[in-house]
Amino acid sequence: MNENLWAPWRMAYIRDLARKTETHDGDRGPTASNFLAAYWLQPEKDREHHVVHRDEHGMLLLNRYPYANGHLLAALGEARASLLDYDPAQRAALWRLVERGMDLMERALNPQGVNVGINQGEAGGAGVPEHLHVHIVPRWSADTNFITVIGEVRVIPDALEAMAEVYRATAC
Repeated sequence: MNENLWAPWRMAYIRDLARKTETHDGDRGPTASNFLAAYWLQPEKDREHHVVHRDEHGMLLLNRYPYANGHLLAALGEARASLLDYDPAQRAALWRLVERGMDLMERALNPQGVNVGINQGEAGGAGVPEHLHVHIVPRWSADTNFITVIGEVRVIPDALEAMAEVYRATAC
């Protein structure tokens, strides 16, 4: 039996990868490769960009290509490539964002566990190597199943817009 699994968001991801590899007069510039820097400079578009929290140092936003439903990113407004490129006060501000994201996630989603991680540098798996960010991923028992392992496909049961509203409602 030949079944189809529709994942229309995946095409946006593929097109975005292609766009990121294009050059603009030899310079990719911040908006071509660093959506985090662009989002930081556009607070009026927080809803559109799925930013669920912003303070004077950084922001929490939904990952557009999540590992799991409700996957958040924490990023400082100032783009630096590695954790140690930030001074101690900035690292503390980043960690406060992570703590806020975990608290928000636990209250909004009640996950059974949470993964927190940093992919630093291109070889470390960073999708935006020039702007360090922290992944905050909710986890539930048996949330990785045959479709993820065999099909190498993630099943995300809720739309980003709906998940952003859950987080925003919880934050109030």
